[in-house]
Amino acid sequence: VQLQASGGGLVQAGGSLRLSCVVHGLINNNYQMVWSRQAPGKERELVAALSWSGRNIWHRDSVKGRFAISKDNAKNAFYLQMNRLKPDDTAVYYCAARSQGWGVGAYEYEYWGQGTLVTVSS
Repeated sequence: VQLQASGGGLVQAGGSLRLSCVVHGLINNNYQMVWSRQAPGKERELVAALSWSGRNIWHRDSVKGRFAISKDNAKNAFYLQMNRLKPDDTAVYYCAARSQGWGVGAYEYEYWGQGTLVTVSS
């Protein structure tokens, strides 16, 4: 399984971006897909997660109401819609996945996409 992330860029505070992660390879409903981020000088943190079955979904408190994770089974892809962006959201965003289980840690995933940089200017 390989993940390919895209969609980062420079945006003004209050703006929106949509990150995409295309999944190459066979996956099943046991998979968990996540977006995590790492800001300069800070620890990586989980931003949002969903189970490929659609049963579970999670967003960290600081992005609730602004970010939304979603998936498209037909395209084998998942997304992070980011609205009302703040300078504190500036980070490298990573998509990741694991083949089974559910958790909200930042590092416990088998597969990682390359990071995509999101910069929010004030």
